[in-house]
Amino acid sequence: MPAVTPEEPLALPRVAAPSDATDRAVLTVVDAPTALEGEGFQVRRAFAGIDLRYADPFLLLDHMAPVEYAPGEAKGAPDHPHRGFETVTYMLDGKIRHRDSNGGGGVITDGATQWMTAGAGIVHSEMPTEDLLEGGGLFHGVQLWVNLPKEQKWSPPRYQDIEAGEVSLLTTEDGGAVMRVIAGDLGDHAGPGSTRTPITYAHASISPGARLRVPWRMDFNALVYVLAGRGVLGVERRPIREGQLGVFGEGDAIQIWADASQDSNVPVLDVLLLGGAPIREDIAWYGPFVMNTRAEILEAVEDYQAGRMGAIPAEPSTA
Repeated sequence: MPAVTPEEPLALPRVAAPSDATDRAVLTVVDAPTALEGEGFQVRRAFAGIDLRYADPFLLLDHMAPVEYAPGEAKGAPDHPHRGFETVTYMLDGKIRHRDSNGGGGVITDGATQWMTAGAGIVHSEMPTEDLLEGGGLFHGVQLWVNLPKEQKWSPPRYQDIEAGEVSLLTTEDGGAVMRVIAGDLGDHAGPGSTRTPITYAHASISPGARLRVPWRMDFNALVYVLAGRGVLGVERRPIREGQLGVFGEGDAIQIWADASQDSNVPVLDVLLLGGAPIREDIAWYGPFVMNTRAEILEAVEDYQAGRMGAIPAEPSTA
């Protein structure tokens, strides 16, 4: 995974949970079932096996698991609308091009993150770049949907482009794990992502046999998704592996160990750390729209069909 990785982890700021912190127990570990998205690319749908109350304020976590595309095989998600939440696309390998009806856009690659606030409504596309489509190559990424509270669902659309080098890099006391904070706080260190809903979103790489134990806000839920590798969660040492999601209970610290032996092609345990303040509002969900009532969903469909969410500008003519 080419996400930014420092040569000297011990030179980074260190974060550790206090010795008297209460470690969160593991409530469950579930497999992420596969599904098809966009033009037919396969994803692992991490939240499909849990009660969404444990994920609130998150709605969806799709792992676009590593796939080696042959020339002409790469697929994407053509023009489609969203309203009422935020999409966060984190690319680990390969490239994807974002374009939207608000004028936002760019190529996301190698540890970069695209944060799109759909708010009142937007049309966007996420498509492979021409070089990936023509030449093939490795593709690996994650998309997270973050809900917006009722009073913010009608906020203006917004786009943030977070380059790999902008994330906050941290390590554990012994340097056995590297954390990349994309948004929110981990200990006293904040990530660059500007969020409307209080959350923490980080990517951690844990060396074989090492432990990650970090503070976690009491009012946040806590989720861990394994991108690659094997390890155990919590004081119970509950086994977890690639393509599985772990859900923690209450407390103010979480801990994860990487197995001492990893596969040769997966040298470390790579996980996403996720948590947020639950919104606890009614959800009406229909495809790309997430609102509070059925009437608001019908309004979203009508607005999109009438063109009131805009359209992606045509590519400039090269003639």
